[in-house]
Amino acid sequence: MKKTILASVVLATAMFYTPQSSAFDESMSLRICEYVSINDKKRLRNYLKSNKVKIRSIFDSIQCNGVNLLEFAATSNALDVGEYLIGKLPVKTVTENLASIKASSAHLAKVANERIK
Repeated sequence: MKKTILASVVLATAMFYTPQSSAFDESMSLRICEYVSINDKKRLRNYLKSNKVKIRSIFDSIQCNGVNLLEFAATSNALDVGEYLIGKLPVKTVTENLASIKASSAHLAKVANERIK
């Protein structure tokens, strides 16, 4: 009898449980994209710090207008944020995105080349 009641409670709880992480991730990526688009490095850093998130851990999962953060910074002419991203990302990631950075921003391409060397 106890097993039946326990199983019913667990099943009912599982049916009504909706994970909140997807909504948080969406709002987080929207906020980060906003800070990149307006070239606000200070707010971006504060937001990441307050949420205890490192840019390296979220870089692959966030897309702004269909491109990654580094390309978005280059196309948005967000030079301060772009330099910050280049400094925080692994050299391998910067190398992989170098061609798209060169196409959009000569300044960020120069910073990326210095980071790779």
